[in-house]
Amino acid sequence: MKLTKVILNFQFLLLFFLLFSSCKKGKSEEENKLSEQQYFFFHIGNTKIKAELAILPKERQRGLMFRKKMEPGTGMLFIFEYGTPQKFWMKNTRIPLDIGYFSPQGKLMEIHTAKPFDLNGVPSRSKNIQFVLELNLHDFRNQKIKIGDRLDLEQIRNAIKLRGLNPKNYQLQP
Repeated sequence: MKLTKVILNFQFLLLFFLLFSSCKKGKSEEENKLSEQQYFFFHIGNTKIKAELAILPKERQRGLMFRKKMEPGTGMLFIFEYGTPQKFWMKNTRIPLDIGYFSPQGKLMEIHTAKPFDLNGVPSRSKNIQFVLELNLHDFRNQKIKIGDRLDLEQIRNAIKLRGLNPKNYQLQP
């Protein structure tokens, strides 16, 4: 009798495990493709940076929220359709950051410090910002990136293409 009870309990647990483990939602092909291309390398002047792209509105809105850390020399590059004034805030962002504002020509115009969870925002002084790079606090200095250095726009164009988007929509002509 006890052996029968043990076997029934075991079968019940096995059935329970199989049932709930098969309910796990798998990643779609599009999500897998995106995660494979999550990072790309580009140059700012002579410095090589590893970055995630935030191109689509939902990606730009989420940014680096909820991240606990980021490796040195790694960041997130936000790409906008046109040059406009920008203002970045730190909603749900735990990592202290440097925010670099770049012109449509890829020139680094400004670098600002942003504190974790600061909702006031860090506005650009320039009215013509198309690219924004977030790095760890002091990483622009540590990576020897300075005002006037330029993004390699050819590498940015290629990264946009890899995402399946058209660089022309971001005013990046070949």
